[in-house]
Amino acid sequence: MSQEKYNHIEVERKWQTYWKENQLFKAKVDPSKPKYYILDMFPYPSGAGLHVGHVTGYTATDILARYKRQKGYNVLHPMGWDSFGLQAEQYAVRTGTHPKITTEKNINTYRRQLQSLGFSYDWDREFATSDPDYYKWTQWIFSKLYEQGLAYEAEILVNYCPALGTVLANEEVENGKSREGGYPVERRPLRQWILKITAYAERLLADLETLDWPEYLKILQRNWIGKSEGAEVVFLENESKQPITVFTTRHDTLFGTTFLVLSPEHPLVNKITTDDQKEDVEAYQQKTTAKSDMERTDLNKEKSGVWTGAYARNPINNELIPIWIADYVLMGYGTGAVMAVPGGDERDFEFAKKFGLKIIPPYDPLLKDYLDDLPADMAEEDFRLEILAGNRCWTKGGVVINGKSELFDINGLEIEAAKNKVADWLETHKCGRRTTTYKLRDWLFSRQRYWGEPFPILHLEDGTKRLLDLDELPLVLPELTDYKPQGEGRTPLENVPEWVEITDPKTGKKALRETNTMPQWAGSCWYYLRFCDPHNENAAWGEKEEKYWMPVDMYVGGVEHAVLHLLYARFWHKVLYDLDLVSTTEPFQTLRNQGLVTARAFKRLGGGYVDAHHVMKKGDEYFEEGGDEKLLSLVEKMSKSKLNGVTPDEIVQELGADSLRLYEMFMGPFDKEKLWNSEAISGCRRFLDRFFQLVTSDKVIGKEEGEGMKLAHILVKGVENDIESMLYNTAISKMMEFVNAFVKLDSYPKKALQMAVQALSPFAPHLAEECWEILGKEPGSLTFEPYPQADPKYLEEASAVYVVQINGKFRGKWELPKGQSQDELLEFVKGEEKIAKHLQGEIMKVIFVPDKLINLVVKP
Repeated sequence: MSQEKYNHIEVERKWQTYWKENQLFKAKVDPSKPKYYILDMFPYPSGAGLHVGHVTGYTATDILARYKRQKGYNVLHPMGWDSFGLQAEQYAVRTGTHPKITTEKNINTYRRQLQSLGFSYDWDREFATSDPDYYKWTQWIFSKLYEQGLAYEAEILVNYCPALGTVLANEEVENGKSREGGYPVERRPLRQWILKITAYAERLLADLETLDWPEYLKILQRNWIGKSEGAEVVFLENESKQPITVFTTRHDTLFGTTFLVLSPEHPLVNKITTDDQKEDVEAYQQKTTAKSDMERTDLNKEKSGVWTGAYARNPINNELIPIWIADYVLMGYGTGAVMAVPGGDERDFEFAKKFGLKIIPPYDPLLKDYLDDLPADMAEEDFRLEILAGNRCWTKGGVVINGKSELFDINGLEIEAAKNKVADWLETHKCGRRTTTYKLRDWLFSRQRYWGEPFPILHLEDGTKRLLDLDELPLVLPELTDYKPQGEGRTPLENVPEWVEITDPKTGKKALRETNTMPQWAGSCWYYLRFCDPHNENAAWGEKEEKYWMPVDMYVGGVEHAVLHLLYARFWHKVLYDLDLVSTTEPFQTLRNQGLVTARAFKRLGGGYVDAHHVMKKGDEYFEEGGDEKLLSLVEKMSKSKLNGVTPDEIVQELGADSLRLYEMFMGPFDKEKLWNSEAISGCRRFLDRFFQLVTSDKVIGKEEGEGMKLAHILVKGVENDIESMLYNTAISKMMEFVNAFVKLDSYPKKALQMAVQALSPFAPHLAEECWEILGKEPGSLTFEPYPQADPKYLEEASAVYVVQINGKFRGKWELPKGQSQDELLEFVKGEEKIAKHLQGEIMKVIFVPDKLINLVVKP
């Protein structure tokens, strides 16, 4: 008799202990084997611990790691912690607990949870970015950037949060408020450390073509870098003759420019604003500081702006045009000034309409080429007349009109010819030039926080700076009891004068340490390199280890890191490559994003969120368990802040880690969004119990023959193909189909079950190890047991699908035994009613493709 269920608690404890004691997942450089480096995006260890949304990515990488070991690869699969940052510091402020203490506590929770799920990490390589032994090398890499002229100080406009007392990156701001705490954020000038990522813009763009990344992710990166080819045009302010430079990709529409728009922060604004407009301009500037860049550039928002009272001259026709300020122009992008062509740009058109500004159509549209763009209720000529009258904006092509002055004439030209002629004229008359620009801005790299890497910089009394040498690193954070922000750009480190104010031991000069700290991005920019050689005390990594393990073969993480983390890491890596410190031009060769896991959350009519586990349904309404408070049902991204993150601990205890791992992958395609349903996990547990029943059945025999062997060979081939394509949900479906078919057999070939266990192993490793042992194999050997090769003879199907066509038109298909001759198939077809009605004439010709198709050419 087979055993009905297996004891998951005992089985998982047994095999996790075995793996740990035997260090089965410890990776070592071995040139005799092909390597495979698989990496999860560095997790931040929050106090709430893991939720099952996190487990999706970690399960996927573990399946791949275990499978690659079966395929003979030397696998590096490490784990560590992105432990510096704002969240830990804010928790310290609220609780009075040192962030180092809470970080260590959180890491212990995460590690315990990950180990309980049986992930095959090499735990000997574990580290945290807040370890001085690690950030010593982060500081060293910064020194290399500084030496190359890629790190500098400058006063720039930043997102500043008074409540948090620190500068925030754009991604830390949402709808004008900090993502941490929801506090108002304003724009203000501060002196900051900046990294010159723009020096690598072209290479960051071009090398995307060498990477196996999803195309949507490459598009996000390309858009963020934002390469544009166009021209700079210089307008002169009429009174002061101050130059105002704009960049445009549509210099062919220069004759249609009817006003200029400057960013409210543009340095010329206060110089050129007239006295009667000064009050309005200053009020608008003040209002703008409270808006985030995203709010300001939202295309759907109502257009706003103020006239400065000043004018500029259009160089191509010498006409005066008014100069306005508007918040949709950002000082951080381009030149902070744009030429407005309302006849050829939708946003300029809306702005001009609102403020009654002149509209000059730059093109007579060739509507015959754009008929799909015409309004359904308007004739072609009527639409054209609307454009020519300035009542509509036309952004596409045509023939230039209104393009003639005493200085120049481009009337009658189309776009590209007009662009070239205008660019030539601008360069000849020294009032512009062809140029390429990037939307990418240099990287704001300093924070007014405590819990981050100190900069390895001394500000000497004579105004110079000195980098700390390697023998002076790590520069360790001082112990603090007050982590509260100081405000006005000051930092908590300024409260430690004995740490800040020193005499430089190498020069004997008085010096100040830098009191800003690095952003959380710093530690996660290069951690993949430290994993190659984490215990090296003399270098950030060894040359032999880096050359063997790099690049990362598979990088997996959430799409929320699709732009900045990847861009920053790629930038650092390219700098290190130029310094001959790494051997590859890119760090992550293949990358995949897991889809979000969403949960059905419930929101109280009066306030916060309730986890789905604590809700009961009455009819079509939901009520909180233990009470009668009515709730609204919402589908939400799993989030600790919304209290709807289901933790894995209870599931592991009740149903087992293998059940959870299996369900995480079975919910749907790996890269697609999935809806969590806690009740459905029990279905995966039932499947595992059924699998266990097969292995422990008295129907197991030693003979390697029959339908059971065929099912096993089909299974291992199908699972192999699906794992290679990360189609984990369909691989699990194949295993379930295998069990459904196998259980009906009169006997179970042991070899077939062993093959099935090997296919199951990457997904449910604890049960697989137990089954492997039951089936008579050596304990623990399953980890490196070669993945079974499917015999082609078992993969041949006994039947084929035959398509039937009459005069080339599809008329049906039938599954029939393979090897039908033309005559046999023709006889079968003639006997089918739905075909016979199409055979009323003479069959002139028969086209026959064995095991695939028969096409009858019939003369009526």
